[in-house]
Amino acid sequence: MGGLPADQVPQDQHDFALWEKRVDALMVIASSKGHFTVDGLRRVLEDMGEDAFETMTYYERWIAAINQNLVEAGVYTTAELARRMTDIAARGTTYGDACRD
Repeated sequence: MGGLPADQVPQDQHDFALWEKRVDALMVIASSKGHFTVDGLRRVLEDMGEDAFETMTYYERWIAAINQNLVEAGVYTTAELARRMTDIAARGTTYGDACRD
């Protein structure tokens, strides 16, 4: 967290998980369409508080910030998001499950 002492920052590279790459792509696409700015993302990230930085990964915080900005921009409502998530969960937990329908 800004201004607080931290451990050593790892300098090694790592491969990103597919979902992390998708979060990054969503951020680029949504911001390029004018749904939010870097300042909007930073505001939401800072509003999350210290607990989020201790319990969530980098990309978990980013997807939460992107989601909050998209809701605030009126791209979708939390109710619409909940319905869509329910539909997706009903498909199954794997890609193979989803393809059986």
